[in-house]
Amino acid sequence: MRATLSLAWPLILTNVTQILINVTDVILLGRVSADALAASALGSSIVIALLLFGIGLVTAASPVIASEIGRKAHSVRDVRRTVRQTLWAATAITIPMWILLWFSEPLLLLAGEPAKLSADAALFIRAVQWEILPALGIVTLRAFLAALERPGWALIVGIFNVIINLAINSVLIFGLFGAPRLGLLGAGIGTSISSTLTFLAMVAVAMLHPRFRRYNLLGNWWRADWPRFRQIWRLGFPISLQLGFEASVFAAAVFLMGYISTASVAAHAVAIQIASMTFMVPMGVAQAATVRVGIGYGRGDAGAIHRAGWSAFALGVGFMALMAILIWLFPRPLAGIFINPAMPGNAEVLDLAVSFLGIAAIFQIVDGAQVVGAGMLRGLHDTTMPMVFAAFGYWVIGIGVGTGLAFPGGMEGLGVWIGLASGLAVVALLMLIRWQRRARLGLLG
Repeated sequence: MRATLSLAWPLILTNVTQILINVTDVILLGRVSADALAASALGSSIVIALLLFGIGLVTAASPVIASEIGRKAHSVRDVRRTVRQTLWAATAITIPMWILLWFSEPLLLLAGEPAKLSADAALFIRAVQWEILPALGIVTLRAFLAALERPGWALIVGIFNVIINLAINSVLIFGLFGAPRLGLLGAGIGTSISSTLTFLAMVAVAMLHPRFRRYNLLGNWWRADWPRFRQIWRLGFPISLQLGFEASVFAAAVFLMGYISTASVAAHAVAIQIASMTFMVPMGVAQAATVRVGIGYGRGDAGAIHRAGWSAFALGVGFMALMAILIWLFPRPLAGIFINPAMPGNAEVLDLAVSFLGIAAIFQIVDGAQVVGAGMLRGLHDTTMPMVFAAFGYWVIGIGVGTGLAFPGGMEGLGVWIGLASGLAVVALLMLIRWQRRARLGLLG
């Protein structure tokens, strides 16, 4: 438990700094207008869905590096191969994403979104889409630092990212210090700039710090290593699909909210930000679980695998149970952080957000269980079946139940949130059953 906590807490705080980027944008744009907030919510849901797809691919670096270190504690060449080929994979997957996002407005109109909302969202997307490649580079280098059980530097750089993003976005959104007042566009530009600067800071740490520079991560950058490249894709692509199913179901929820009302979209943005903040803790615990289970997997130590997995599960789910109580007791003050009820049109948004948070409190526990369960299985290099679980749970159960309750059932946005909670519960249960049967399924190597 202590070993898991010592690795997890810097990862958790690093995840919190990452989500604070989106929280900062929501708070700033909430002070501009409800329309700007709704457009950024729609645009961000699409960009983040694709970004998470890419993150799934580069996440493969973590179990690969961890198992290499488990087999050979002082491995250098294999670690460098993994990082280099993961960055290659990140570049390969980003280019088609950029092309797709550039044509987001006609795609949004084709999906039936209102014309103004589509135009505003597309304006934001064209500015923020450039964050994807540096963000994937950041995740790759974070996986490298975590596998070496030295995640503190990623936290320091993450804090730098929050500060610089807040500064740049404030200037560009509100036109401070003589800069043009760009509003929604400024939020997208600022986020892309801060992400690029943060990646460069991570590269500097990896190349200059005495503990890490011996790996010479960018050495022989142009040398192809197709076996390791294929290994990253073989292990990472199912993770991409799993995260893609999860992210896209939340993006689909935003689309469904758009069919209901602009106020529902804005309220959903507020509620999802609060849920996302708490989610960063079990997500960090899951990352620690992947590393510690992966090291046990590399050593062939079934006892270490057992202890690493269950201690992470207890930490992640226990924390989310506490957060469920907090959200259930104080939904209105929490929602009020993101939306000013005194502004015209915001009172309805606040009331809707409070109702959504009632369901968000319930799914906190199963959301924590599914993400930690996925991290535990990832440490065993088991990624294909968790992807299948995600597809079934999120899209068959989650969207099926949510759509049925929202429209034929007349529950509107509340029904969408009940569907999300149902899907998460099914995925969590399936992950846990597979972990319990790991020895019988031959997952211990």
